[in-house]
Amino acid sequence: MSVPGVHRGLHETEPPSPAEADLQCYFGVSPPSVHNMILGLERRGLIARTPGRARSIELLAPLSVVPPLDWKSTMDTRAGPRRQLLEGLRRFVRAVGPMAGVRRIAVLGSIVTDKPNPKDIDVLVVVADDADLTPLATASRRLQGHAQSFNRGADVFLADERGTFIGRMCRWKDCRPGVRRSCDALHCGRRPFLHDDLDAISLNASVVQSPPLTLWPGVERRVQLPPDLEEMVAALEHAV
Repeated sequence: MSVPGVHRGLHETEPPSPAEADLQCYFGVSPPSVHNMILGLERRGLIARTPGRARSIELLAPLSVVPPLDWKSTMDTRAGPRRQLLEGLRRFVRAVGPMAGVRRIAVLGSIVTDKPNPKDIDVLVVVADDADLTPLATASRRLQGHAQSFNRGADVFLADERGTFIGRMCRWKDCRPGVRRSCDALHCGRRPFLHDDLDAISLNASVVQSPPLTLWPGVERRVQLPPDLEEMVAALEHAV
């Protein structure tokens, strides 16, 4: 999100003046990001506001003085959360695909639909029984941290080569028995970084065996994909 992007967003919203929470929702970014951009607009003399007073933003400069938006820098603000989630997914696939013991990477959930504002991204990774999950756990935490940076979530589900759902990647860097009383894994520590909370989360066997979209080791589309996801898939195929 850029200063010109927020200024244009202020022009596009209906009066009365929007609150920062309205801009956060409009652009799909975090509260600190919106606040910092508002401060930047104020410093540049593009807006005036009364600190501590809600909906007090006043536009001082017409839209004509604002530079045109660069699509790559703004990540298409209307679809920002989707594009940001897809960028995190692209990096995850590039990092995880070459890891020893990783057999397949697939995508589930609302990101494979045209839902404009998905709340999270769900990835399914099929692993060998003897795969070391430590590097996969690191990549999973990076994906989750990326999603959390703009108030979204991410889950990395795990299945074995027989098509059986075995749990999720543990979110914690320190994963071992007795560290957290709140841990609801059925067998915490039996396999490092496997969070087998099977009483709470399960995946249908048909979804595990035939997910909507497989990204690695080869692309398999089982549903019609939205254009932005097709674009990301094409980028992955081109990079191979």
